[in-house]
Formats: sequence, structure tokens, C-alpha cells
Amino acid sequence: MSGRIREARAARAAPGIPDFLVVMGIAGTGKTEIGRRLAEALDASFVEADTFHSAANVERMRNGIGLTDDDRWPWLNAVCDAALAERRPVVIACSVLKRRYRDLFRLRLGRLRILFLHGSTDLIAERLGERRNHFASASLLESQIEALEPPQPDESPIVLDIAEPPDAIVAHILAALEA
Repeated sequence: MSGRIREARAARAAPGIPDFLVVMGIAGTGKTEIGRRLAEALDASFVEADTFHSAANVERMRNGIGLTDDDRWPWLNAVCDAALAERRPVVIACSVLKRRYRDLFRLRLGRLRILFLHGSTDLIAERLGERRNHFASASLLESQIEALEPPQPDESPIVLDIAEPPDAIVAHILAALEA
């Protein structure tokens, strides 16, 4: 185990680590991969939002149909319920594409930090094209981009470039949380 990970685990109850860290971005940006690695580095709980989609939502996405707000609200509330049931801190991998979705998370969860994964459309399309056995395919890319409202400065996001290797992204997050 690296010294940086040991330090992060020792500091996880420190004031700089919020109770909830939300790894957000459109499909294909690596939310699950980064979220799992970050949770491990912080000895935190991990919530994968995709596991809380209804069967109807999954079917829509399998068919390349983007979700509406009405489709997303019950899902987002289920994600919040799951996160609230976990030991703190909690890393949540969830798209939360729109400001109002992130506002719901703030209302339900309290103190949180947004970790925004972004990258070129070409890189994301390539990643989505390589996916196997996942309901969110490249056919959803356009609707995801259209729905995305990038976090604004008043949300204090940590902005992360997905062109970087996962270990570098996690190191950047840990450094930003310590600052």
C-alpha cells in the first residue's frame, strides 16, 4: 500500500473529507472505475448508482433512449437512500448530469463534493464502443451531452480530465481534498 493511500485512510475523518464524494460525468467517463479506486484509497463506502435503475430505465437505455427527468427522480432518490445507509465517507458514482439533480443530492445528503469527469467526445465514444454487457452504449452519447449541465464554480467541483490514467486522476482528487 502506498504512503499516499495510508495517509488518505488516516485522514478520512479529517475536516477536508466530506461525508459524500460524488463522481459525476456522462456515460463512458469512468465514474465506476474512479469511484471504486477512490473509495479504496479512502477506505470509504462505495455506491454505484447504476445498480439502482429501474428495469424500465435500463430497458430504455438499452434501446438507446435517454432518460427524462421523470425517469430519473425515483432513481436519484434511491441512490441517496443507499448512500445514507452506508458508513461515511461514501463515494457515489452517479451521472447527476443536471444542476437540479446535484441540488437534490445536496438537500438529501448534506455536505458533499462534486468530482467532475470530463473528456473529449471522441474518447468517450471510443470507450462506449468498447463496452460489453452494459446498458449505456454509444447510442446514448448525444442525449447525455445534451442533458449535461457542467458543475459551476459555486458548486466547487474538482474537475478531472479522463485522458489521464485512473491512478493519476485519483491522486489529483486526493491532493485536491487535502488542499
